Amino acid sequence: MIDKLEMFIALANEEHFGRAAEECGVTQPTLSAAIKQLEEQLGVMLVWRGSRFQGLTPEGQRVLQWARQIVGDARTMREEMRAVKKKLSGRLRLAVIPTALAMLPRLTAPLASAHPNLHFTILSRNSAEILQLLDNLEIDAGLTYLEHEPLGRVTTVPLYDEDYHLVVRLGSDLAARAGISWQEAAALPLCLLTPDMQNRRIINHHLSVSSGERPAPRIESNSVVTLISHVLHGDWATILPMQTAELFLRSGNLAAVPLTGPKAQHKVGLVAPHREPHTPVLDALLNAARRWPVDR
Repeated sequence: MIDKLEMFIALANEEHFGRAAEECGVTQPTLSAAIKQLEEQLGVMLVWRGSRFQGLTPEGQRVLQWARQIVGDARTMREEMRAVKKKLSGRLRLAVIPTALAMLPRLTAPLASAHPNLHFTILSRNSAEILQLLDNLEIDAGLTYLEHEPLGRVTTVPLYDEDYHLVVRLGSDLAARAGISWQEAAALPLCLLTPDMQNRRIINHHLSVSSGERPAPRIESNSVVTLISHVLHGDWATILPMQTAELFLRSGNLAAVPLTGPKAQHKVGLVAPHREPHTPVLDALLNAARRWPVDR
């Protein structure tokens, strides 16, 4: 039953029989047969079928909620038994908003040092995608904003507040400034994250309120590295949390100028499924997050 539910979840996530089969490491006929057997066992039709996948039936949507809960509990049980036998081991799957990637090692490095058999998979995703991945059991936890957008039923651990700065090339007229207003920043040729990123929506809000106009950046990207590389090689500027900017300031070629009028801060933290008990690996991550020092 657990295997069939795993396949059903994969099908709901992929919305394609072939891709779901590949994700589960089985053939498409094997997956189709498993879904059919699951329907027979439950006595309801779960999937609308035609020449291809056409979605879940209303009963299928309800079974999907149960499947995620049951499979999540089964994985927790397996992880707990493995921890008993082999201490803490396995793979921790994390999704992180781009501006928090630079801060993530403050969680993963202590865990990796304390547990040599623990491995990590880290994805860069926007805040909406992180919540979707959590819901689909495709990640174990995420680092994202804890304000402004509904998080749903998740466990949260606040970590730090983003503090925004204008990042410019060293030697530019702005580099020596002690501060710059959001209104002044709105008039500059900016490189910003793409509109699907919550960071961009936060910055749009502060720029719009200060200038009265919708920001029109010259360059948009979902990669912070792309933004920084353009600042280094042109007359552009970008706006980043100081926690992210610090990683690039070490090159000695950039300067970060505090944004003022008003000073803006937005909270970032760890989100995990609201399920008890957590897997031993996730429990260790949550404990590490709760020990996060304020002065880090």
